[in-house]
Amino acid sequence: MKYYLSLVCCWLAYGTMAQSEVLNQYVQDGLQNSQTLKQQRFQLQKAIWALDEAKSLFKPTVNFNTTLSSALGGRTIDIPVGDLVNPVYTTLNRLTNSNAFPQISNVSEQLIPKDFYDMRFKTSMPLINAELKYNQSIKKELIGLQQSEINVYKRELVKDIKMAYFNYLKATEALSIYDNALRLLRESERVNQALIQNGMANATVSVRTKNEIASIESEVEAAKGTQKNAAAYFNFLLNREFTQEIKVDTSFKNIVISAKIDLAHREEIDKLETNLSINKQILKLSQSYNQPKIGASLDLGSQGRFAQIASADKNFISPNAFFLVGVSIDLPVYSAGRNQLKVKQAEMDVAAADTQLQQVKNQLDLQNTLAQNALAAAKEIHQSKANQVSSAQRYYRDMMRRYKEGNLSFIELLDAQTQLTRTQLQQVIAQYDVWLKWVDLERSAAAYDLK
Repeated sequence: MKYYLSLVCCWLAYGTMAQSEVLNQYVQDGLQNSQTLKQQRFQLQKAIWALDEAKSLFKPTVNFNTTLSSALGGRTIDIPVGDLVNPVYTTLNRLTNSNAFPQISNVSEQLIPKDFYDMRFKTSMPLINAELKYNQSIKKELIGLQQSEINVYKRELVKDIKMAYFNYLKATEALSIYDNALRLLRESERVNQALIQNGMANATVSVRTKNEIASIESEVEAAKGTQKNAAAYFNFLLNREFTQEIKVDTSFKNIVISAKIDLAHREEIDKLETNLSINKQILKLSQSYNQPKIGASLDLGSQGRFAQIASADKNFISPNAFFLVGVSIDLPVYSAGRNQLKVKQAEMDVAAADTQLQQVKNQLDLQNTLAQNALAAAKEIHQSKANQVSSAQRYYRDMMRRYKEGNLSFIELLDAQTQLTRTQLQQVIAQYDVWLKWVDLERSAAAYDLK
C-alpha cells in the first residue's frame, strides 16, 4: 500500500528555489556525474539480469557428455559358446565331407567395460517446481528494491548538494561582511587621522584602530578558509575539481513568498514494502516443501567400443545409437520437522518486516513534523535578526556622526561597529539557516521531482 503524507503550509519562497536555474543545473550535474549513482545503476542492471536468469530456469537445458573408459581385471562371465556349437559344427563337417565349419573357443567377457565410449546429448526440463516460481518472484521484487535504493540515494544527494551550496553562499556572505567591517575600520582610521591632526583626538586611538584592523584581517583569512572548504566539498559532490568556480545566485537573499507544497511518497516506504513482499514470497517458498518436483529428460547418443571408432566405417554411431526418455518425481516424505521449522522462521521474518514498516511510517511522520516546526522557527529567527541589523545600522550611523563631531569616545564607536558586524553575521546565518531547514523539509517530504 502506498504511503502519502498530508499537505503542509511552508512559509518560504519555494518558487524562488524552483526557478533557480543555477542551483537546479548544479543538482542535475551532481546526479549525472555521481560515481555512487553509477555503482547503484550497475547493481540495478545486475538485478535485471538475475531475473532473466531466473526465467531461463523454466526452459530446457542441453548438455553434451562423453565418457571414454578402459579397464583391466575385475569380474568376468564365462559363455560356453564352443561347448554348445562345436558338436554341431563337427557333425556338419562330417555330413558335408569338408571343414567349412571351424571349431570355436569358449568366451570369457569382462564385466567392467574395456575400451568403451559413451556419447550423448542430455536434455532436461522442469515441469513442476514451486521453488523456481517463487525464486523468479523474489528476483523481480529485488529489481524494485534496487530502484528504490537508487531513488533514496538521489534524494540524499540532492539534499547534500543544496545544503553544500547554501553553506558556500553563507561563507561567501560572511566574508563580504568581514570585508565591509574592514572597510568601516579603515574609514574610522582615516577619520582618526584627521581628528588627531586637528587636536581633537589622542594618538592612542590610531593604535587601537590598527589592532582592530589586524583582528578583522585575521577573521577575513579564517572566512576565506571556510569558503574554500565549502567550495571544495560542493565541487566534490558534483565530481569536479575542488577549486572550480561556483556561481552565486543572489535570489536566495529574498525570503518573502509563502507557498503550499504537496508532500510526495517516500522511497523508504517502497523499500520496506518490497522487503515485506520478499519475505512473504520466502514464506510461500518455505510452505511449498510438500509440493512435488517433476522433471523430464531425453538422452540421445551412442555407446560402443573404441575399435568401432577407429574402423573405416564412418557410421560407427548408427549401430550403437540410442535414445532414453525419463520422468523424475521428487516428493519429500520425512525430514524430522525441519521444513515446518523453516516455515515458522519465515513467518517471524514477515511479522518483523511488517512491524518495521509501520514503525518507519510513524518515524517519517515525526520527521516531517519536526522539519516543518524547525522551518517555522528559523523564519521567525531570521525576521528578528533582520530587524536587529536595521537597528544596528542606524545606531552605527548615529555613533559615527557623533564621533566626527567630537561628542563620542572611540571605544563607543568600536562597540557600535562590533555590534553591527555581529548582527550582520547572525542575520546571514539565520537567512541561510532558513534555506537549510527548507532543504530538510523538502527531503522529508520527498518534494523534489526526480523525473
